[in-house]
Amino acid sequence: MKRTDSTNLMAKRLADRKFPHGTLAVAEYQSAGRGRLGRSWQAPRGTSVMMSLLLLPEFEPKYASMLTIVMGLSVAQAVNKLGFDTTIKWPNDVVASHKKICGILTEMAVEGNKIRNVVIGVGININIKKFPEEMADKATSLYLEAGHEFDRSLVPGLVMEAFEKNYEKFAKTCDLSLIREDYEELLANMDQPVRVIAGEDSFEGIARGITDIGVLIVERQDGTYTTVNAGEVSVRGLYSYV
Repeated sequence: MKRTDSTNLMAKRLADRKFPHGTLAVAEYQSAGRGRLGRSWQAPRGTSVMMSLLLLPEFEPKYASMLTIVMGLSVAQAVNKLGFDTTIKWPNDVVASHKKICGILTEMAVEGNKIRNVVIGVGININIKKFPEEMADKATSLYLEAGHEFDRSLVPGLVMEAFEKNYEKFAKTCDLSLIREDYEELLANMDQPVRVIAGEDSFEGIARGITDIGVLIVERQDGTYTTVNAGEVSVRGLYSYV
């Protein structure tokens, strides 16, 4: 589709029309794209990959939040097949040169104690040549990293190829145990100093990977270990975006 309000909303409408598990909604431009916390997300027409994946999982709703990490890993793996060396800033920001190239928004609809559907929205900066001043130090694109344009039509297929493999492993255990090693190999925070920002309990330490449910493991300065939940805190590297 050339234009829509948002691919997530499009995928939800397709779910209402009983489209099957694995349906992918892709648009050239979206007028009402959203990121985390309801923030607006837009990209110039024809510069990015904007897509949303419709899933109809059979597992319990409590496991669905981990799908954002599964997609983050899949995007990083897909982009790296194009010759890049992207990493993941925990939990799911795909970054290049310490700047973000991808946004992911996962939304779930539940009926009783069962999942009706899950929609994972993905926005990847491909051929954006310039960002607004307020974003220039935080965001980048494949074009800015490589110095040339890319065929955007290749990217959704690469992402879905990686996601299908990762999702199959995830669905076997309903956790990240079978892809945890792959994730930690790309984790930008791995064995790096981090500052955990959690109100009065903020502290510094060293990131030591993730648990099987995607919670960050941090070694505090006193040598003790603690876990950090993505829904409760913000983790920032001490010396850069990651």
